[in-house]
Amino acid sequence: MDNGEIRKDIPDDGLLPGISSLKKEYYRKETVWHRDWKLAFPPSFREVAFYDAANSDLHRADIFTPSGYTIEFQNSPLTLAELKSRESFYPNLIWVLNGKKFKGFKILKHLPDVDDPKLDAYEFCHSDHLSMIRKAEVIQGITNPKILNFYHPELKGVKLTSNLYSFCWKQPHSVWYAATAKIIVDLGGHFLYELKQRKQLNGNYPYLKMLSRKTFIDWHTPPEI
Repeated sequence: MDNGEIRKDIPDDGLLPGISSLKKEYYRKETVWHRDWKLAFPPSFREVAFYDAANSDLHRADIFTPSGYTIEFQNSPLTLAELKSRESFYPNLIWVLNGKKFKGFKILKHLPDVDDPKLDAYEFCHSDHLSMIRKAEVIQGITNPKILNFYHPELKGVKLTSNLYSFCWKQPHSVWYAATAKIIVDLGGHFLYELKQRKQLNGNYPYLKMLSRKTFIDWHTPPEI
């Protein structure tokens, strides 16, 4: 589905088959976190409704921008089915998650550029410690490959970035690792963190990319005339 196929010309609620009053009431209930995020965008961007004729369903985007991006603010866990449903309906979806509710979530260390060509022959270890293993040993099927930290001669010259971080999540909501849309984690304060993954043979390596809250909002809000 492209942007042109998302219908905003929905009929009055009374003419929508299968849309219960309970569902309409649900859309009016939201947390302070949810409301404050929506207030950061112009009124015309908020609560934009789309009618899904194929499923006789009503979708309300928290934010829908003139450039065709949908921003959904998620304060609670989501099922995989609901995740796939929303991602299939909205072609340019961005999730903003309330990370302050995540249990056991902690930012750890600065990372190098994960796409640095110097690291092509290595894979990050899935641990709280910043370390890597040789990709060749993974390919060879070595059970306990040698763990290298960034003081090791092979990695010592690799510089760390100021905006990429490792993190731990002791009780993860694993559904978010299955998302195909961009994910932004809000931990409070002036900065946000995009949840990204580096593709690896030993399993994708999740990491965070920091950006300012103001920058994120400005990206999706046209300048004032």
